Amino acid sequence: MTLQAFPHLMFDGDAKEAIHFYKTILDAKVLSIQTYGEIPAFPGMSFPEKILDFVAHARLQVGETEMILFDSPGFPRQIGNQAAIYVSTNEVEKTEQIFEALKEEGKVIGPLEETSFTPAQGYVMDKFGVTFTIVTETRN
Repeated sequence: MTLQAFPHLMFDGDAKEAIHFYKTILDAKVLSIQTYGEIPAFPGMSFPEKILDFVAHARLQVGETEMILFDSPGFPRQIGNQAAIYVSTNEVEKTEQIFEALKEEGKVIGPLEETSFTPAQGYVMDKFGVTFTIVTETRN
């Protein structure tokens, strides 16, 4: 049996923009992307014209981890901190670069700082309302 868990991020029509952003900031690789317009037709199911270009399902790979993204227009979503994406690097400079890019048009929740267990850690909500924990992990 195989069991996996992925971050699953819901957007309100801007998932394509988020995918491009995460490709740039996190060096994410797009494994798959399907719009509502690309979903094969089957009886009893249709989508409004205005969402056909929205993302129904996308899978990104960030390092060794995968994330799932989709647009869910009209479905209420609440921006909050119930879930976060934990991003670890082994270089302070890379941690700083990611933190700085994510905070553009976003919000710093906790500053990027040295702690008792890491030379750099910070919490930030990006411009899409997704919360990230960015950490430099050192191996002793």
